[in-house]
Amino acid sequence: MGQIAWLGPHDPFPNPLLEPDPDPSVPGLVGVSERIYPGQLARAYQQGILPWYSDNQPVLWLLPDPRMVLKPASFKCSESLRKTIRSFCQNTRNQIEVDVDFGAVIRSCATSARKDQDGTWITHEIIDAYTTLHEQGNANSIAIIEDSQLMGGLYCVAFGGMVFGESMFSRKTNASKIALAALSAWCLINDVHMIDCQQETAHLLSLGAAPISRQAFLEQLQISLNQTKIENSWTFDKAILHHWL
Repeated sequence: MGQIAWLGPHDPFPNPLLEPDPDPSVPGLVGVSERIYPGQLARAYQQGILPWYSDNQPVLWLLPDPRMVLKPASFKCSESLRKTIRSFCQNTRNQIEVDVDFGAVIRSCATSARKDQDGTWITHEIIDAYTTLHEQGNANSIAIIEDSQLMGGLYCVAFGGMVFGESMFSRKTNASKIALAALSAWCLINDVHMIDCQQETAHLLSLGAAPISRQAFLEQLQISLNQTKIENSWTFDKAILHHWL
């Protein structure tokens, strides 16, 4: 067992491929910090490292093994979801809004009730950190609007040619799936080969995501980071969903 690294504002993250997990009870733990320091979140993502946060607790920095990912071409658009998408697209009052109100989407993700989960890891500090990433052009939101109401959506992080899915929410059945279908179609158009989904869940498996090794994930991440940046391409509407129809 290694020693847990306490990280200050400018400390580099330890390389988990060279050092053992410091705490086997927390798989993939790379280090701990008192809070998320300026610039730390951006550095972490570009190394495949994720924050995990609870109120009044230190920030845990994780590099999971295996890693759950979704190849956009593997997105499973079931017949029922296809019918929902078709109905959504036919209604002129429905729309997809990209980066129109990032704050509303991330706050909705934070406050949505989830099965078998008490509370949320999306605290005020997390919201502030990801809002800063958004302002810097490295975090984006996709909102599903029906009759002028926010019914679902997701937010994600992007560096180079890599997209990291963060959190989704639904106020109506399949609303978050529509958002993910839109993101998957956008990734196909922009030559994004992998959406990071972080950790395995039955819901993600049902949508086509699958686990890969940490080594394989980091290799693809490095390739993607060297690709042309996609941050300036985040402009699309519900017409992108026609890919699945």
